[in-house]
Amino acid sequence: MAKPSLWPVLLLPLVAAACKAKTPVITEPFSDDFERGEVGASWLDTSGGNARVTGGQVVLQEGRNRPLWLRKQLPPNAVVEVEMTSKSPDGDLKLELYGDGESFDPDQGTYYPTGYVFVFGGWQNSLSIIGKLGEHDDAVKVSRPHRRADPTDGSLDGGVVPGRTYKFTITRKGGQLDWKIDGQPFLSWTDPQPLAGDKHAYLAFTNWAVEVHADNLRIAPAP
Repeated sequence: MAKPSLWPVLLLPLVAAACKAKTPVITEPFSDDFERGEVGASWLDTSGGNARVTGGQVVLQEGRNRPLWLRKQLPPNAVVEVEMTSKSPDGDLKLELYGDGESFDPDQGTYYPTGYVFVFGGWQNSLSIIGKLGEHDDAVKVSRPHRRADPTDGSLDGGVVPGRTYKFTITRKGGQLDWKIDGQPFLSWTDPQPLAGDKHAYLAFTNWAVEVHADNLRIAPAP
């Protein structure tokens, strides 16, 4: 009897690498308004189905740091716009940019982002940050740009208001990151060692437990 060929097994890593290499790069304005009945093939749901589309919005709940990754590479310099809403007084609106497009927390342990994270009203609506390759370590939180919430403040410093829709506008040019919420400058940071390459090229919606809605995603190369 002829021995089974090992070629299919040996070729699997090469096929996977080739598929990854073919992921398209956004070179023209891209948008997703989620006006459909399912998340769709343009997205990788690492939560195993907790992401859904309802009423023309993508909804994440109990994601437990298992992101919904866009299967398109971001331009090296980009403007990202998206509308986000939390249904909880815990806030926790979170977007990851320039990650690897596939990582997730497999066991509800500590998740280390592979890109930049933009957190509005995290940690029970007490803190907002721009993080890089991390978000939970106290040293990371205070060494990156951050704003502590004051519940008595009626502005953005009061944290996330449940049910209110916020428009994020995030611009990246080289190492410069500028984040606006509803047109107001919120946080900015110049990264002395900007993330780059195929392992730092993707966008994800992510959360821990609360119900979060996202809509009207727009991505364009930065002018």
